[in-house]
Amino acid sequence: MRRGTAGLLGLALAVAVACAPAPGGGGGPSGPATWVIPAGSHDMLGATVSFTTSDLLALRVRFDASAEYATVDPANQADINKLRGFSDCSSHHQTDSARFGWRWMDGRIDLLAYDYVAGERQSQLLTTTSPGVWIDLRLEAVGATYLFTVNGVTTVMPRGCADSGLVKYDLWPYFGGDEVAPHEVRIEHEP
Repeated sequence: MRRGTAGLLGLALAVAVACAPAPGGGGGPSGPATWVIPAGSHDMLGATVSFTTSDLLALRVRFDASAEYATVDPANQADINKLRGFSDCSSHHQTDSARFGWRWMDGRIDLLAYDYVAGERQSQLLTTTSPGVWIDLRLEAVGATYLFTVNGVTTVMPRGCADSGLVKYDLWPYFGGDEVAPHEVRIEHEP
């Protein structure tokens, strides 16, 4: 089912006001770029909104030791930080979206599939990793599913629509949950 696009302009203005984080600079011939979430913040540095109709996101990421953290409230340690993804179905990201998530748990980095389908949040553990390890990520909207692929292993999650080429806005790194980053968090990436 395709969601209406009549409210898309209002959605775009709401997103612009919310200042979705900028993609970060660099990458390419000179090496990877780095996304930075400052201490005391949810959002990474920068504030731009970018739209796409692509149903595919592919990138490589590497966390460093700044991915290790302890939350103030121990109950929040399981909260999922957001890495990259996109809104979907011409909707707000808390209605329909998909992105990779991560958290520091039990001395490792958990990578998760994280999506909203018709306003219902879902997540699933994809793999674990350590600081310093490059990870290949691929997220694709295909029919009524999302394909989350990590280092060649694919997990299927439900999607709230089945159309291709719908208007989406990019979702950038975000720390939290309930708490802000306890220190600067850096994530290297290559497009």
